Amino acid sequence: MKHSLIALALITFAPLSALAQSKPADDITAQAEQIFRGSFREDNPSYWMQRLDQDETMRLCSQFKDHPPTKVRQKIEKAEMASIRYPVDGKLIGDWKEGEKLAAVGTGGHIGFIQPDPPGRVRGGNCYACHQLAEKEVAYGTIGPSLQHFGKLRGNTEQIIKYTYDKIYNSNAFNACTNMPRFGLHNWLTPEQITHIVAFLVDPESPVNKD
Repeated sequence: MKHSLIALALITFAPLSALAQSKPADDITAQAEQIFRGSFREDNPSYWMQRLDQDETMRLCSQFKDHPPTKVRQKIEKAEMASIRYPVDGKLIGDWKEGEKLAAVGTGGHIGFIQPDPPGRVRGGNCYACHQLAEKEVAYGTIGPSLQHFGKLRGNTEQIIKYTYDKIYNSNAFNACTNMPRFGLHNWLTPEQITHIVAFLVDPESPVNKD
């Protein structure tokens, strides 16, 4: 998480030769942090600026370089599990066709100067950036595991549906320092939108589960 941003800042904003001198690692980290923060303007929207502040989970993952000891990992996962919120109607599976649209939208977590936003623009999940899903989509990332045939392999029991919802809402509840975004916690997706992506993954009629 934070380490990736720091690495990006180092590569993008500073000559490697300037940082490769014999400096303590803490000094390099502090310099990268300063460069990264300096890339945000004071007049940016407030919700952009929130990305400069680490919550407790991010702080701990940075402290332990994404490999926290067992007790810290358990502490993180317990706290993140407690953060999960559900739709008001209690229904955890929605419309797979809506989920298909959300999964394909490439603006998950996007920030940028697009003002005003185009009519109907949603943040979406940008799921294909990391996962293989429907067979017809051949442009996908491999940072995360393939989710093709997710429902066919795992079924669509209440337990699987709840697990899928929870994992999308807050992945850190299952893997403390995972790279997967906490979509629900960070309000990238609403609880209702998450139910649609759940359906996209588990519904037998979804293209995810078709050959």
